[in-house]
Amino acid sequence: MKKLCQLAFILATVVMTGCASLPPPEQMRAEVENYTVPQLPEEGKAMVYVVRPSSLGGLIRFNVFVNDKETESEMGYTRASQYIYFNVEPGEHQILSKAENWAEANISVKAGDIIFLQQEPSMGVLMARNSLFKLQDYEGKYHVKTLSLGTIIKTEL
Repeated sequence: MKKLCQLAFILATVVMTGCASLPPPEQMRAEVENYTVPQLPEEGKAMVYVVRPSSLGGLIRFNVFVNDKETESEMGYTRASQYIYFNVEPGEHQILSKAENWAEANISVKAGDIIFLQQEPSMGVLMARNSLFKLQDYEGKYHVKTLSLGTIIKTEL
């Protein structure tokens, strides 16, 4: 009976998320043409937005860290259909995302840059797994415009 309930839950999740799709790139570009993101980089810094548009694994937190896995490096976390943002110093950084696994993306930024990263959930053994990858500006802006704000612990290291 327990396995049947688990299977029903998985199937329901797949059915609910399987039909969602993004509009074509031209439509996304048009929708964000004059859109300004909620927070711009502070003077001399770059801004990183981490978006999680999928509803798969919605109750699982995906914690976001900068440069290492230490507690003091955590910037915040997302759940389904949320985003967070934070400032970083110019230079090379490793952005890490924790779910059942650790995912990472390396970025190189200059002062004034705005970078968009996406957390992509997938089925794990015990809970949702994740991957992390860079987005085009128009796609990142589209997600920020359509998602809700996640939990921000701090906006800079």
